[in-house]
Amino acid sequence: MAHPDIGEGIDRVDARVKVSGRAAYPTDHDCPGLAHAVLVQSTVGAGRITAVDSSAAKAAPGVLAVITHENAPELHEARDRKATLPPPPLQSDRIVHHGQTVAVVVAETFEQATEGALLVRTEYAPATPVVDIDDPQAEHVHDPFGSDDGTGDVAAALAAAPVRIEQTYRTAVNTNHPMGPFATVASWDGDELTVHDCTQGPSRTRADLAATLKAPQDTIRVLAPYLGGGFGSGLRTWPHTVLAAVAARHVGRPVKLVLTRKQMFTSVGHRPDTVQRIGLGATRDGRITAIDHEARQTLSMCDVNTEMVSRVSLSGYASPHLSARDVQVRVNVPSPGSMRAPGDGQGNFALECALDELAHDLGMDPLELRLRNYAGEHPVTGQQWSSNDLRECYRVGAEKFGWSRRVPEPRSMRRGRTLVGYGMAGTSFFFYQPPCSARITIGRDGHAVVGSAGMDLGTGTYTVMAQLAAELLALPLRRVRMVMGDSSLPQAPSAGGSGLTGSMGSAIHAASRNLIRSFLDLVRDDSGSPLHGAGEGDVRVQDGRIVRKDGGGGESYEAVLTRHRREELTAEGSAEAPAEDRPVVPTGPYAAKFAEVHVDPDLGVIRVARLVTAAHCGRILNEKTARSQLIGGTVGGIGMALLEETVTEPRTGRIANGTLGDYLVAVNADIPDLDVHFVGGPDPTNPNGTKGCGELGIPGTPAAIANAVFHATGTRVRRLPLTIEDLL
Repeated sequence: MAHPDIGEGIDRVDARVKVSGRAAYPTDHDCPGLAHAVLVQSTVGAGRITAVDSSAAKAAPGVLAVITHENAPELHEARDRKATLPPPPLQSDRIVHHGQTVAVVVAETFEQATEGALLVRTEYAPATPVVDIDDPQAEHVHDPFGSDDGTGDVAAALAAAPVRIEQTYRTAVNTNHPMGPFATVASWDGDELTVHDCTQGPSRTRADLAATLKAPQDTIRVLAPYLGGGFGSGLRTWPHTVLAAVAARHVGRPVKLVLTRKQMFTSVGHRPDTVQRIGLGATRDGRITAIDHEARQTLSMCDVNTEMVSRVSLSGYASPHLSARDVQVRVNVPSPGSMRAPGDGQGNFALECALDELAHDLGMDPLELRLRNYAGEHPVTGQQWSSNDLRECYRVGAEKFGWSRRVPEPRSMRRGRTLVGYGMAGTSFFFYQPPCSARITIGRDGHAVVGSAGMDLGTGTYTVMAQLAAELLALPLRRVRMVMGDSSLPQAPSAGGSGLTGSMGSAIHAASRNLIRSFLDLVRDDSGSPLHGAGEGDVRVQDGRIVRKDGGGGESYEAVLTRHRREELTAEGSAEAPAEDRPVVPTGPYAAKFAEVHVDPDLGVIRVARLVTAAHCGRILNEKTARSQLIGGTVGGIGMALLEETVTEPRTGRIANGTLGDYLVAVNADIPDLDVHFVGGPDPTNPNGTKGCGELGIPGTPAAIANAVFHATGTRVRRLPLTIEDLL
């Protein structure tokens, strides 16, 4: 029997502790003897350090230590080139980007550490930085992920196509900016290290620290029960986290290191900019015959980062000829990293704008073009989808938006003097469900504690996992407590890639089944139990009890534990990644986006007036938190479309707008009412039928807005963000 709470839009179980200020974020952690660390960063974009004078800093009041490349301990590179660990800090005199950490000052107070950092004098032999993706001197890394793929003969198909689109699209650098600046508190007890960190993956950060410090993983504990936002910036173990641990060992005291807002621009990643060339071929009745997609993206000088941009074109639409290729361009910029909807956010913009251009050239409704080229199976492999309700997303989204009222001709719709435009885009997000483990304990009081090392970065994982465990054990939600964000709990993947719900949910599903088996094992030879001799297939759970399906009675968890003098019973469960040789393709979520924009014809000001999303996200565990995720992602998509751009000075490599006063993010006045509708049913890939939805809000949103701007103005803008200057 389904639990009554499952799927309902209930409030977050962690809401009260957060709004009352009792949630302990890493910046809140305190301990006896706590010292404070502040970073010193490079003021050149490339070159070598020729001298470091820290004498004035060391003599300053309260300063305990100054650590530079001259006295830092040896740190170790990750062996896995796909690892989440950037190169270790303070290991050489080489400068590869402006804002690179060149020293860390430790003092009794934050103010003293800040003063000491200002006194460190660093001299450089500067070099001219390479910062432009189009710079001919930049190194190009072709097929960096080993994922370039395709089918058919794209060049021949494009040459023979009656209608052809070949255009270049650009997306800007975006920077993750969670409300909470990233912080680390590190403390040593002998050879054991405890770290409170702004990480989206405690298990992963523990492994990264172990690799860097050459320490056994079981001597490191990473805690992150709450995070003040991440958007992907917590998916890598950044140098400041390593340096906090190094500093704490160096001074023999716990150390807190908090990044400034300016340092957030250079220290915790960013969405790399892209230049994408799209070629589309089609028949005159709108059948796509070829898609050619090449994407270039920037990468730092000595790092790896996986962000497959062009892959969206391998699975989005039916075509006999497909080619997708990625190229990374090494430049003197900080290490990039994941930012909500990595790769897909940029790639979808180019593909969906090109489709809109094709529809315009064909004189065809953009929605009809997409429906006509719906991919009923994977275009490259020919495998069936595990589930794909994109057609229903198009139908529901168009109906709720009122797409049929759209007048096709650009500049043909007005509201007074204001130009009105309708635009749309289809989108999907890749499937991701890595291995995960969980533990469930039921005590004699009838309450359950569910634990996994994964963390809730604000998406509602505490809530939906507690709901799921309550359903699987037939307990009231108030009797289930979720414990997360601790690497000492069963190992879990990072909260990213829209994969944690599927992974942890599957692990909890397995743990709950194992726990029921443990209860049945306990009463197997108990003649006083109505469950005596029952197997797993003979029972079900109902109202906090295990009961026989044949009506032969049952028992509560408390009764079994009390009779057998047990305080509690515990079981663990694990979920593995789906096998790669499956007959179907596991698929992530899908959506259709419909946007209405208003453009001032004299000033070029763009306003998003309405935005409708119809999404297929599998089984929805909590409608309220799922809707919130899509709304939040859509807000990020509006920012990506119209506002966000990290600007780097070409001659120095310095970020020119490194404050929230200059780097523009969407605020309430920029956001209209956002309408979200869920369609489709559960996906069979995992036992709970979920797909994930956290990142689906961004892909499709910038393209729908850009396509609406073209419809409103007749001006095609092929770069993000769209600006007033583009329309004047």
